[in-house]
Amino acid sequence: METFEANLTDLQPSQLYLSDEKLAEVERSLAAGEALDPVPVIHLDGREVLTDGHTRAFAAFRRGDRTIPAIRETDELDWDAYRVCVGWCLEAGIASVADLEGRIVPGGRFEELWIRRCRRMHRQLRSSGDEGGYR
Repeated sequence: METFEANLTDLQPSQLYLSDEKLAEVERSLAAGEALDPVPVIHLDGREVLTDGHTRAFAAFRRGDRTIPAIRETDELDWDAYRVCVGWCLEAGIASVADLEGRIVPGGRFEELWIRRCRRMHRQLRSSGDEGGYR
């Protein structure tokens, strides 16, 4: 897979929150000089959307990096679910990695606020067969 440099301010998050524990772990790795694994990105509905690696991207942004290594997402994921998640982000004013500042929560709260919300959304999508019915 070919790696490219993605501009951090051009990447649309698909996640509303970050775990403080995971962020601290990534920041420790960066401080120790470890390189970041590339973040997967998909071009979806006119945006470059992060499908994973939000914590890595935010840590790089917070460190002052302007770009991050990225790869094109090749897995066949649930794009309807990603559209819902991007919609949530846009509604919350999250249009770039920088907008995740202030959305760092304790690990248990991350599970409650984000993981459970996504599980409910996935159940709803499966039962409705249409992402438009979920909000």
